[in-house]
Order: sequence, then C-alpha cells, then structure tokens
Amino acid sequence: MKSTIENLGPTRVRLAIEVPWSDLDHAFGEVYKELGKQVRVPGFRPGKVPNRVLDQRIGRPVVLEQVVQHAVPEVYSEAIRENQVRVISQPDVEVTRLEDGEALAFTAEVDVAPTLELPSLDALAVTVDDVEVTDEEIDQQVSVMRERFATLAGVERAAEDGDYVSIDLAATLDGEVLEDGSTTGMSYEVGAGNLMNGLDEALRGLSADESATFSTELLAGDQAGQLAEVTVTVRSVKAKELPELDDEFASIASEFDTLAELREDVRTRLARTKVLQQGAQARDKLVEHLLETIEVPVPEKLVEQELSWRSQAMERELQQAGMDWDAYFSMAEVDSREAYDAEMRENVEKAVKTQFVLDSIADAREVTVDNEDLSAQIMAQAQRNRVSPEQYAQQLQQGNNIAEFVADVRRTKALAQLLEQTTITDASGNVVDLEALRPRTVAADDTASDEPAADGDDEVVTDSESAVDEAEGSTDKA
Repeated sequence: MKSTIENLGPTRVRLAIEVPWSDLDHAFGEVYKELGKQVRVPGFRPGKVPNRVLDQRIGRPVVLEQVVQHAVPEVYSEAIRENQVRVISQPDVEVTRLEDGEALAFTAEVDVAPTLELPSLDALAVTVDDVEVTDEEIDQQVSVMRERFATLAGVERAAEDGDYVSIDLAATLDGEVLEDGSTTGMSYEVGAGNLMNGLDEALRGLSADESATFSTELLAGDQAGQLAEVTVTVRSVKAKELPELDDEFASIASEFDTLAELREDVRTRLARTKVLQQGAQARDKLVEHLLETIEVPVPEKLVEQELSWRSQAMERELQQAGMDWDAYFSMAEVDSREAYDAEMRENVEKAVKTQFVLDSIADAREVTVDNEDLSAQIMAQAQRNRVSPEQYAQQLQQGNNIAEFVADVRRTKALAQLLEQTTITDASGNVVDLEALRPRTVAADDTASDEPAADGDDEVVTDSESAVDEAEGSTDKA
C-alpha cells in the first residue's frame, strides 16, 4: 500500500491511497465466502460454488464493488495509523482507479485535529472575586429556613400573593372541555407563576367559592398555541404564618441555641461555598485566557454535525413534552430561532476549541490516564448522574463512549494540572490556595444525620461543589 497526505487546510487533509491487487486477496476471500452462502447454483452445495462461477452468476463488477466496500475501510484505517493522523470525522471517500487485476486507488478527505502553537504556560495568572458574605445573603438563607417551618392557616379574605389556595380548573376550547386542562382540589401558591399565564391575575382578589374566567395560550398537546378559556374556582384560602425570628426558632431549626449562633453558622457556610466557587471561577477564567491567546481553527463540518445532533435531540425532548419550538422559546424567553441558533453555535465552537487546546496541552506535557484517573472520574460522574459507578461504566460501554470518556479524562487532568500551577489571586490581591479548596472527607454516618439543621445545610451548601472537583470535572463536549 502506498499513501500520501495533502493538507487542504488547518483542519482538513486528503489521503491518496493506492493498493496493489495482491493486497486485496483477503478482501476477495471474504467477499466470495459471503456470496457463496447467499447464491444458490444448481449442482453446487451452498458455500462450495467456485469463484469463477460466482463471477459469471452475479457479474464481475458486482464482486469488485463489494471488494472495494470491504477493503477501503481497512486500508484507510491502516493509512491513518501510518501517517499518524488524528481524525475527528468520517471521511469522504472517492475511488479514483479500479483496474481488475492491477490496482485499487482512492482518496479520503477528512477533518483532523489542528496543530496548535502553544504559548508559554509557565507564568499563568487569573483573578477571581473576593469572598464576601453580606447580611442580605444571610437574611435570604435564614428566610429559606424560616419558610420551611411555616404553617398554613385558613383566612376569611380575598387571596393575595403568597397565599395557598385550593382551586378547581376547567379549560375549554371552542366550547369543548379539555380533559387535560381541567382538575379539582389543586393546591397552588398565588403569585408562583409556574402553572399557566393569566392564572395569578385571575386569583388575586378572589375569596372562597368565587370564580373567574381568563384566556390563556396552551403550551402543550395537540392544541398548543391556541387560546383556551379557563375558569378557576377558589375553594379555600390559606395564609402562610412564619415563625418569629428568635432564639426559639434557632433551637427548633438547628442545633444552635441562639439566633446569633445560627446566623454566624450560615455566614461560615456561605463563605465556604464562595471559596469553593473561586476554584470553579479560576478554572473558567483560565480556559477563557487560553482561548483568547491561542489561535484555534474550527472544522465547520464538525460544528454543523454537532449543531444538527443537538437540534434533533432538542426536538425529541420537545415532542416528549408535547411542545413545539415556539412554545419553548416563549417559556425560555428566547427572542427567535435565529438567536437560539447563534447562541448554540457559539457554545459548540467554544467547546470544540476547548477540546483542541486541552488535547494540545496534554500532548505537550505527555499527560497519561491510568486506572486510578478513570475510576475517580467514573465515580464522580456516577454521583452527578445519581447512578452507581457500575451502572455508569456499563452505560459508557453500551454507548461505545469509552474512547471519548478516556480522552475527556485526559483533557480534564491536563486542565487540573495547569490550574495547580496557575497563580490565582482574588480582587484584593490575596493568593487563593487551591489545595485548601479540596473537599473534606465526610464520614458516611454524617450524611444521614437526623438533626433539623440538615435542612438549612442543604440550602446553603449543596448548590456548589468542590472547586478542585469542578476543575477535574468533564469539559464541555462538542
């Protein structure tokens, strides 16, 4: 086999490959073997039909076509290995010569990872926000805890925002009742705005046993986009009564005896959360810096394929939810399909560039991935996806995603190593030590505590992860 490679651009090459006829013996053997099982010729047992008879029976051109289909992928893969080409898409193959008994020649155009010129990575620095906890933030977290200990009491007045009402709904379209738009005895918080447009406006000012009718656009189902008439009837109105913010509340809602102690604990937890967020911010700013300083060409075909895949996946999700694009844009407050596509393209191009940059850094630093790295990432991703490590590993294998997972772990490891060598300072000039951000080891028993304070902990802490874990998390995939 002879092969040459021609650069068509920074991210595309053309391979010209010529195969001597003798190198096709294996392909001919496989093709004749398969045809011998399929073709029935009188006087010959299945699988025992001579090759020349098969040529006569089905035609030599058909045999040659199947030989080409069998041989090209194998020869192409060998040429890729010999030329050490890192392909990132399926090739466009064209047979340029097929002379029976002489040779097979073809070309393969394919997108490849670009070769990047990396700047010096020895003196990187990023600046992150200061860790500052305000009294307003503490008030907000304490209010969340207070809401959890609120009680509901019936009131003899019109409904207001924040009240909980029991309601009956009856939706009609062209005079016909919509079964999926009608219900009874539903509990709803006035002002929540999460059920249907116009409901909150209709409920405000209604007392028990009073009704109101309003028009609203259907967002799901076969009638999505049409205006329906909805009658809402209030059956009861209950007001939320919050406990007094005092030491008694602190002792009920937490392990602390005084409100001052509770507020100080919330301050400490918020500060720790913001410190963890500094690490994630440092990671994101480091990636932004790399993308700004390194010129990264992007294969347009790869971007288009990813955009098409994401659009199809989104359409399937919308269909399952009984929605169309217009309903989604209205709910997500997106101006137009053009705006959505532009944002999606920007995200995909950024993800592709990030992969190329991190791959280049990993190559330059000879970053390798061992079983410990893989196990750690499988456990981390399994936890995020709320499945067991065994289940997550099985999903990777079933989806044929192991190679991409290993590549992503390598990129992640390269970024984590680079982040550890980066000087990180806050806005006030203080150095941020990433090592101090590593998560503390928590005993299994600690996660199952029955103390009421756990409710407050969830609100303050669980929305952010360890910064180092974030830095070692998966990069955005194209």
